[in-house]
Amino acid sequence: MTETSLTLHELDQLPAGLLELNSIDLNTRLPGPTLIHLAGEREPALFVSALMHGNEPVGWDAVRLLLGQYRERHGQLRLPRSLSLFIGNVQAAAANARHLPDQPDFNRVWPGTEEPASPARALMAEVVAIMQRRGLFASIDLHNNTGSNPHYACINRIDNRFLHLARLFARTVVYFVRPTGVQSQAMAQLCPAVTLECGRVGDRLGIEHARAFIDACLHLRELPDHALPAQDLDLFHTVARVTIPEQVSFGFPPHEAELVLSPELERFNFRELPPGTAFARARPGARIEVRDEHGRNVTDQFFRIEQDELKLQVPAMPSMLTADATVIRQDCLCYLMERYHQHIPPRH
Repeated sequence: MTETSLTLHELDQLPAGLLELNSIDLNTRLPGPTLIHLAGEREPALFVSALMHGNEPVGWDAVRLLLGQYRERHGQLRLPRSLSLFIGNVQAAAANARHLPDQPDFNRVWPGTEEPASPARALMAEVVAIMQRRGLFASIDLHNNTGSNPHYACINRIDNRFLHLARLFARTVVYFVRPTGVQSQAMAQLCPAVTLECGRVGDRLGIEHARAFIDACLHLRELPDHALPAQDLDLFHTVARVTIPEQVSFGFPPHEAELVLSPELERFNFRELPPGTAFARARPGARIEVRDEHGRNVTDQFFRIEQDELKLQVPAMPSMLTADATVIRQDCLCYLMERYHQHIPPRH
């Protein structure tokens, strides 16, 4: 299925045999992006999205494990709360790719995106409109990441209900407003919403962590609106996104390129780095681009090239640094964060 023929498929039950399939085989049973509504004892539904990126199967692995356990326990699929499951890029999943060459990134085209009009953008808007009509309890978007990162939750609003939902998954919580067009930003207009980063692909702990979190959410009666104790979470704010321009070559040792990235990069994730920390060796003319949450170019504020090394100018904490060159090219080198504890709503 090409991006130009993208169609949303909506179902009221699981197709036979679906839970027995790995993510790479879902395209044999699902013709494309599919929204499945499963009735439960309580309304409104919990919304869960999986495979926004085809090479990040944790969401599907966690959901199929959880639903299989419910079916085995009750002899049928009896859920404590209704569940609306959106399974995204099954074509990319079959190719073990973030997205196919003729597709946009499925997690950059939700309502609020700055991407141009496209079939994928229209499809995500359709999903949001359907869920707005049906009503929502909360929204969860599940992802793997490629670098060495802790399990953490992301939110797009500083709101007590959002913070409670995020804290249920992990004490490490990241607030961001860019990139735009992500699922959690769109769903945040309708209900408390989180993006969950569940570690590397294939990590059984990540799958189990995601499964347990979805199960806990299905059992919740409500999300509290009272403030969390500040000591109960570590809140960070994404202040900038770092990319390598397409025309700049890069690699890791022993590869030679305009930017030769440090093999230690992944160890920098979620560490507060001092000024002068080197990210790469740089040839003349090499450069990166850093944009803040308003889209402004702030490269010179954060980095400098000194003695043929790309170095931090100011203290910063990176996330999502990876040694996967494809992910760096398709998405970014990393995000830069600051501590944000002073913005946790106070308790009264």
